[in-house]
Amino acid sequence: MAIGNNIRTYFEGTWHNGDLSIMKAADHGAWLGTTVFDGARLFDGLAPDLEAHCARINRSAQALMITPTMDTQTMVQTVREGLASYPRDAAVYIRPMYWALDGDETGIVPRPNATGFAVSLEEIPMAPPEAASSLTRTRFRRPVLEDSVVNAKAGCLYPNNARMLVEARSKGFGNALVADAMGNVAESATANVFMVKDGEVFTPIPNGTFLAGITRARHMENMRANGITVHERVLSFDEFHTADEVFLSGNMMKITPIDAFDDTTYQVGDTGNPVTRRVREMYWDWAASQRA
Repeated sequence: MAIGNNIRTYFEGTWHNGDLSIMKAADHGAWLGTTVFDGARLFDGLAPDLEAHCARINRSAQALMITPTMDTQTMVQTVREGLASYPRDAAVYIRPMYWALDGDETGIVPRPNATGFAVSLEEIPMAPPEAASSLTRTRFRRPVLEDSVVNAKAGCLYPNNARMLVEARSKGFGNALVADAMGNVAESATANVFMVKDGEVFTPIPNGTFLAGITRARHMENMRANGITVHERVLSFDEFHTADEVFLSGNMMKITPIDAFDDTTYQVGDTGNPVTRRVREMYWDWAASQRA
């Protein structure tokens, strides 16, 4: 499913132009949903934390009992070869993917060393700094490890996220603020979440119900290096209603300001959300500092 354009696909050792068919109907991944992926970004000629994203997909594969077939450095090199054909100013979504090909005698358990691998590159614009979203509550929650593979970036987790988004949109909001199994804030339906109160930043502490993202960690490192106090702790929904600012953190757009949570509104723009804007500036400055 393409959401961008100018697509290139790496499959079976070769880069192809276009959105290539890569999976067979009888593949374990097609039948039973054993698929994992990761996402990185190219923008301004930079691919920040590409190595970390390539390393994480191998961990995700192992969590779903899929045998990884490409080491991190080889994957990074392969991705960079595919990116070389894009214009320097292109904004590209980088998506490596694994899926299981075969199952054991029951058909259920993925067979070792039977793995499909591909990389999809798509031009997808980065959102402008002022592009805000809004949040609402949802009745759907994040699962726990005993219920699902929440320690992986797995395709089978996303129908639950889709239910959250559909419910939020039906209420006129852009995204959902989601509870963990205990009823505390976990993340949004699509990204990790931060709130700002009195100049300090708060984010839910990782508790095994959501992936603590690579971009999330990068923002936290940048903020602490620049003197901003960051707390990881249990957060209630009521605390978000009393926050000064709220923003989302994810690979796709890096940082997204939030202008409303149900009937609570937040000021965004040139004067309304100074910490959010500073975090964005710090990320772009850090990314530029990584240019080889």
